[in-house]
Parts: sequence; C-alpha cells; structure tokens
Amino acid sequence: PARRIGGIMVTAPKWGIVTTVKAPIKDIQNFCAHHLELGVHRIYLYLDDPEQDGQASLSDHPKIRVQTCDRTHWKRHLGHRPKKHQNRQVENARHAYERRIEVDWLCHIDVDEFLWPLTDFTGQLADLPSDCLVARIRPAEALANESPDPVTHFKRLTLNAAKRREQTQEIYPTYGGFLNGGFLSHVQGKLIYRTGINGLKAKIHNIFLDDQKNPGEMELTGTELLHLHAKSWDSFLGAFHFRLEQGSYRSELKAAQNGMTMHQLFQTIYDEDGEAGLRAFYDEVCTASPALLDRLRARDLLSSHDLALDRKRSVHFAQH
Repeated sequence: PARRIGGIMVTAPKWGIVTTVKAPIKDIQNFCAHHLELGVHRIYLYLDDPEQDGQASLSDHPKIRVQTCDRTHWKRHLGHRPKKHQNRQVENARHAYERRIEVDWLCHIDVDEFLWPLTDFTGQLADLPSDCLVARIRPAEALANESPDPVTHFKRLTLNAAKRREQTQEIYPTYGGFLNGGFLSHVQGKLIYRTGINGLKAKIHNIFLDDQKNPGEMELTGTELLHLHAKSWDSFLGAFHFRLEQGSYRSELKAAQNGMTMHQLFQTIYDEDGEAGLRAFYDEVCTASPALLDRLRARDLLSSHDLALDRKRSVHFAQH
C-alpha cells in the first residue's frame, strides 16, 4: 500500500516480526493471528521444540515462515545449539535479519507479547525520520482479570525514573519498594529496527552498529507492547521456578530496587512463606482488583483492551 506525505505518494514500509517460540499451538496461532490482523508482512517463527505440534497450520500460511530449530538448523547456522534460550533467541533473530530481505522493519518479540498500535502501525513507521534506525516500543504488563469481562487490563509505567519510584510505592504498598514500576518482567520494551544494514547486531533489548548503541533511537509512542507475562495465577506459578533459575527472574540479572534484585525478592518470599507468600504477592501486584485499577487509572497508568484472540485465530487459522 501507498500513503500520501506532503502531497507525494510514497510506498508504505513493510514490517515483520521474529520470535523463537516453545508454546502450545493455540498460543502460537493467537500470536500470529493478532499480528496478521495488524498487517504484518512476514512472521518468522523459530520453533525451539523440533517436535512442535501443529506445524502445518503455521507453515501453510503465506505470510508465515517457519524454521524448525533441530540439530541440522543449529549445525548449519552456528555449529552448535546454545544452551541458554536467551542466546538461541538472539541467534535466531540474527538469522532472520540476514536472510533474504522481505521487510523494511523487523521486530523481535516473544509469543506472549502483542503489538498494540493506537494508530496505523505502518503509518507510524513511515513517519520516522530516515536517520532513525531503531524505535523502542514500551511494555504494558497484563493483570489477571477477576471478572468474566473479556477486557484485559494492563499496567503501564512512567518513563521518568524518580516519578516512577514514587508512583510504584504508592500503587503497591507492600512490595512497591522492591519493584520497577510494579513490573515483574522487562521495562525496557522491545525494538523494531530497519533491515538491510550491514553490521547491525540485534540483542533482545538493544541493537548495535559498529560502536554505536541504538543509533537514531526514537520512542514509538503510538504503540504499546502488551505483555501477557503473568496473566493468571496458574501460569505465573507454572513458570515461576524456570524463570527463577533460567528466565526473567534469574540471579544474573542485577537490576535492583532498594538493594534487592527480582531473584532475591522472589527467593526470599518463597523461602519464608512458600506458595502462600507468592500468592499474596500476586494478589497485590498482578491481579486486577478494583482498588488497584483505581490507583492505576488515577495516575494514567492503565490500559484496557479486548484482544479477541479466539476470534482472530478462527479467522486466520479456520482450516485448522
């Protein structure tokens, strides 16, 4: 498609997403269907489980490129399979970036992250200046819904660090002093970056070009990254021990609030009070109680959306 800028018709940029995924096929289809509705030109799926069920439903779609990450893939691409999943994510994103160029912009996100543009996403990319090589999309983290309402509530964060600390302690009276914006996962957000640039190296939250970090970076303020990190108590508890040892709560992540990292906070809660302590934390920080929604709304830190994932999946994967 084309759009008019300053009286001149220009070709709208094509964009794609890349993800390394190990999840139930329904979750993968939801992720793909949501972004297909947004107009994504290509979805590059790297299946971390070579035996992933439902692969045909993905590879049959003309806009989805599926790469099974089996022994052959890793031997050909890198010579070995990285032990840590974070390293596999980075290597697969690099593989997608270096393949035949089909998109003008590439965004590296996870299967539980959903782009949510407030205006036409392609138009937002077209409006970025030519020297902007990368745009940052800030996250909003899902709260567990206490009602049958299909709307999912998300907490957002203030970019000013001092104000964010003050707000976090006000919003979460017990645990706010140990949290960055009340978030369990990343606050940096994810990036969308231009393709076809020799020497560009993408990590999970930053890109590098020679000795420059995020050259020409801008905030894509018209888009949120909706992160279903702990959308239910069962999903939070089910992923807790993996995240504590190898994932987003692992000890090597050193960012701390009041001298305590997320790993130390969760380890302390679990050692002292077990699952009951984790549940108390989850109820205060991750559950869409009326009181928490009011506190977020009063500070303009609440986003509420009906993702309609079942409907989108039924449209884009009807044959499966």
